[in-house]
Amino acid sequence: MTNTELLARADVLRHGRTPFVLATVVHAERPTSAKPGDSALVLPDGTVEGFVGGTCAETTVQLQGLRVLETGESLMLRITPAADTGAEGAQEPGEGLVTVANPCLSGGTLDIFLEANLPQALAYVYGHAPIARALLDVGRALGLDARPASPGEPLPPDLYVIVIATHGRDEETVLTEAARAGIPYIGLVASPKRGAAVLAGLGLTEEQRAHVHTPAGLDIGARTPGEIALSVYAEIIALRPQVARAVRPGADSAAPQAVVQDVDPVCGMAVAITPATLSLDRAGSRVYFCGPGCQHAFADDPSRYAHA
Repeated sequence: MTNTELLARADVLRHGRTPFVLATVVHAERPTSAKPGDSALVLPDGTVEGFVGGTCAETTVQLQGLRVLETGESLMLRITPAADTGAEGAQEPGEGLVTVANPCLSGGTLDIFLEANLPQALAYVYGHAPIARALLDVGRALGLDARPASPGEPLPPDLYVIVIATHGRDEETVLTEAARAGIPYIGLVASPKRGAAVLAGLGLTEEQRAHVHTPAGLDIGARTPGEIALSVYAEIIALRPQVARAVRPGADSAAPQAVVQDVDPVCGMAVAITPATLSLDRAGSRVYFCGPGCQHAFADDPSRYAHA
């Protein structure tokens, strides 16, 4: 895959709101198979597309890339054959820099920048009046993927926010569907009296009602459409920790998951456990490997490896 093809693939992933890491080799010391400018994508399922070195280097990029997807923080990864990086072959000597000892390398050191590419939080805004238009404009200015929506439109699995500013039109239908779908933040733009009356008539459980905020927004004395939109997003920001913890039923399988890893008993490298990770059964448990060389060595004589 050429870099042009890789960047085209990255555009497709962004358009599909699939998180990924772009790994780019920025420095390579001989002898290494990778060269500066070589790049690859790390996907949430552990798939690596592109080239950033041989099997062992790719295994390290895969593991660290999955960690970047989990944290959302880009970093510089140094892969070196040196064996002085501490426990499990990895240390963080400085902010944004991770050094990993890779005994499989042919001798050179690789510096690879891992750039997190996470989709913007998705927000649906219902309504066509000035407040709804302001909610779209302010949301986009704050970095959200704010989109106009219509009642009956399917709710994407990664939908983060719904704000209803329809002024009494189709509110109950949208609120009920959103609450039952477990949308983390649901805001209804209405007066306190009308908002309470609408919410009381929905027949929701207490857990579902907890996601609905009406009147939407913090009380900052907002009057204009722009000020009202600002108050709504201020409330979303203030509630962000608990909103971020909300888990929707049937959440997107492409979303970053907690990284599960093991240690290759042959070379001692940490490896991410994915459906494609090479492994063997040993004494009723699963043993994982960085590549086919270690897998074959273990299969030939498991007794040689104390950690098997």
